[in-house]
Amino acid sequence: MIDIYFIFLFISCALCIYRIGRGPTPPDRTVAIDILGTVVVGFSALFTLTTDTDFYLNIALSWALLSFIGTIALAKYLEGKNFDE
Repeated sequence: MIDIYFIFLFISCALCIYRIGRGPTPPDRTVAIDILGTVVVGFSALFTLTTDTDFYLNIALSWALLSFIGTIALAKYLEGKNFDE
Protein backbone atom coordinates (compact mmCIF):
# COMPACT_ATOMS: atom_id res chain seq x y z
CA MET A 1 0.00 0.00 0.00
CA ILE A 2 2.84 2.38 0.81
CA ASP A 3 4.30 1.74 -2.65
CA ILE A 4 1.22 3.38 -4.17
CA TYR A 5 1.85 6.48 -2.05
CA PHE A 6 5.45 6.60 -3.27
CA ILE A 7 4.22 6.45 -6.87
CA PHE A 8 1.78 9.31 -6.27
CA LEU A 9 4.52 11.38 -4.66
CA PHE A 10 6.86 10.73 -7.61
CA ILE A 11 4.13 11.85 -10.01
CA SER A 12 3.53 14.97 -7.90
CA CYS A 13 7.26 15.65 -7.87
CA ALA A 14 7.47 15.36 -11.66
CA LEU A 15 4.50 17.71 -12.12
CA CYS A 16 6.03 20.27 -9.76
CA ILE A 17 9.37 20.15 -11.56
CA TYR A 18 7.53 20.64 -14.86
CA ARG A 19 5.72 23.68 -13.43
CA ILE A 20 8.96 25.12 -12.04
CA GLY A 21 10.63 24.87 -15.42
CA ARG A 22 7.66 25.85 -17.52
CA GLY A 23 5.62 28.13 -15.24
CA PRO A 24 4.46 31.24 -17.05
CA THR A 25 4.82 33.59 -14.06
CA PRO A 26 7.12 33.74 -11.04
CA PRO A 27 4.22 33.22 -8.59
CA ASP A 28 3.39 29.95 -10.37
CA ARG A 29 6.97 28.83 -9.91
CA THR A 30 6.88 29.89 -6.26
CA VAL A 31 3.79 27.80 -5.59
CA ALA A 32 5.38 24.83 -7.36
CA ILE A 33 8.52 25.15 -5.22
CA ASP A 34 6.35 25.27 -2.09
CA ILE A 35 4.41 22.19 -3.16
CA LEU A 36 7.68 20.41 -3.95
CA GLY A 37 8.76 21.10 -0.37
CA THR A 38 5.53 19.56 0.85
CA VAL A 39 6.17 16.51 -1.33
CA VAL A 40 9.64 16.13 0.22
CA VAL A 41 8.00 16.18 3.65
CA GLY A 42 5.65 13.44 2.42
CA PHE A 43 8.60 11.36 1.24
CA SER A 44 10.25 11.77 4.63
CA ALA A 45 7.08 10.72 6.41
CA LEU A 46 6.77 7.62 4.24
CA PHE A 47 10.42 6.75 4.84
CA THR A 48 9.72 7.06 8.55
CA LEU A 49 6.87 4.57 8.23
CA THR A 50 8.82 2.07 6.16
CA THR A 51 12.06 2.12 8.17
CA ASP A 52 10.65 2.67 11.68
CA THR A 53 13.26 5.31 12.47
CA ASP A 54 12.36 8.78 13.64
CA PHE A 55 15.37 10.40 11.96
CA TYR A 56 13.39 11.00 8.77
CA LEU A 57 10.59 12.64 10.72
CA ASN A 58 13.10 15.13 12.12
CA ILE A 59 14.18 15.89 8.55
CA ALA A 60 10.53 16.38 7.56
CA LEU A 61 9.91 18.88 10.36
CA SER A 62 13.08 20.82 9.58
CA TRP A 63 12.32 20.86 5.87
CA ALA A 64 8.78 22.09 6.48
CA LEU A 65 10.01 25.00 8.61
CA LEU A 66 12.73 25.98 6.14
CA SER A 67 10.33 25.69 3.22
CA PHE A 68 7.84 27.98 4.95
CA ILE A 69 10.47 30.62 5.70
CA GLY A 70 11.83 30.41 2.15
CA THR A 71 8.37 30.79 0.63
CA ILE A 72 7.63 33.85 2.75
CA ALA A 73 10.97 35.42 1.79
CA LEU A 74 10.44 34.71 -1.91
CA ALA A 75 6.90 36.10 -1.79
CA LYS A 76 8.15 39.32 -0.19
CA TYR A 77 10.89 39.59 -2.81
CA LEU A 78 8.43 39.10 -5.67
CA GLU A 79 6.13 41.68 -4.12
CA GLY A 80 9.00 44.18 -4.04
CA LYS A 81 9.04 44.74 -0.29
CA ASN A 82 11.95 44.62 2.13
CA PHE A 83 12.18 41.93 4.76
CA ASP A 84 11.54 44.36 7.61
CA GLU A 85 8.17 45.55 6.28
